[in-house]
Amino acid sequence: MKRYSLFLYINLMVFTFLFISSCGGNNHQSENQVDENGRELEFIAEVSFVKNEADTISSIEVAVADDNQSRSEGLMNVTELPSDSGMLFIFTNNQPRSFWMANTPLPLDIMFVNSELEIVRIHRNTQPYSQESIQSEVPARFVVEVNAGYTLEHDIREGMKIAIEGVDF
Repeated sequence: MKRYSLFLYINLMVFTFLFISSCGGNNHQSENQVDENGRELEFIAEVSFVKNEADTISSIEVAVADDNQSRSEGLMNVTELPSDSGMLFIFTNNQPRSFWMANTPLPLDIMFVNSELEIVRIHRNTQPYSQESIQSEVPARFVVEVNAGYTLEHDIREGMKIAIEGVDF
């Protein structure tokens, strides 16, 4: 009888522990957690597109890719990108750049920006999952990726400037 009581007591304790631990978890996803729809991004900075010093055309919140791993991942496996958001790639030097769309399910507008913050090349409506090389053709230190159509919708053109806030570079 003692043995049966001890067995019952241990099982009750294990069941109680498992029940409490399963109920007390955090039901909220963090901004960096992957969901079943793809990667989620943390938007920590802002990029503004400016016609001249006094005329800001539009601004977007951006996730920042400023190291080799984050630049390599880019927007790969990101299935949703808010219309007023994008990604800013920051490099340490101004040189010709080459990007591709492998594992990127969204069509994008890709802007190459030189060290003077001037947009030097825009590739519009890039093809998702493409292995084709998308090149700056001229030196660039930054790259800004937004949803396809954003640059046309906001009349953003080569020769315009960007302003970056919220991140050191």
